[in-house]
Parts: sequence; C-alpha cells; structure tokens
Amino acid sequence: MLYRAGAKLWPDFVSRLLLLLLLFNGEEFVIEIDVDLAKQWLDRQQDDNGTPVFFLDCREPVEHQAASIAGTTLVPMSKWPPSQEVTESMQGRRVVVFCHHGGRSLRVTNWLRQNGIPTALSMAGGIDAWSQQIDAAVPRY
Repeated sequence: MLYRAGAKLWPDFVSRLLLLLLLFNGEEFVIEIDVDLAKQWLDRQQDDNGTPVFFLDCREPVEHQAASIAGTTLVPMSKWPPSQEVTESMQGRRVVVFCHHGGRSLRVTNWLRQNGIPTALSMAGGIDAWSQQIDAAVPRY
C-alpha cells in the first residue's frame, strides 16, 4: 500500500511519486506506508512477514513533548546520524520512520536505506495523519 485510497493528491505529484517508488532490478520497492498499516505493525510489533518493527520518531524533542506515539524511539533529525547503539538496535528489524507530516521522515528513510537499513519505510502523513486517522488523543500541532 503506497498511500491511502481516496486521499487528496499533493501539488508535486510526480516528484512525490518518484520518491514513493524505486525500481531496482525490475522489482518495485515501497518507501512509504500509510498510518493504518503502521498501526497494525505497531500493535503486533512485527510487519506482515513477521519481521520485528522499530518505530523511529525523527522530530525534535519539543515536538515529541507536544505529541508522541507510545512504543516509538525519538532520534531527532538534528542529531543525525544516530548513535551506534541505536543503529545496532535497528538491525534485523523493519524500521518505520515518522515526523510531523512526512517530509523529514522520507529523508531519514532514504539515509537509512543508503546506510545499511534497506527496508526502512516512512509513515505517510506523519504524526499529524496518525492524530487524524488513528488516535485523536494524540494532539495536533
């Protein structure tokens, strides 16, 4: 699933679509998932293939204090790259990255994919989409 069916299309559709789909050796790789699938994985603590998941919040501490999702790890983009300890804890796990709306998480996801975490994914719409579609108790800001 690339993006929620029926969602509004964004202005730079073509450039965003190129970020969403990567063609490699004739196979299609997804780089972004919607909040519904992310919620399922977080609840089960594994993806659809049974791989353990690691949820990475790349927002800044002040944003994390304003709104957060239980069971996730804060690694601010301003402190990138992450510590060796955090990087090691991601190994062998499906990493799902989120930010406020999804822009920073796409950049972090691309960095992770280029640096040894090839199955990292960005959560489309970020914590704002999570607040609207999954858990209204998570404040919007």
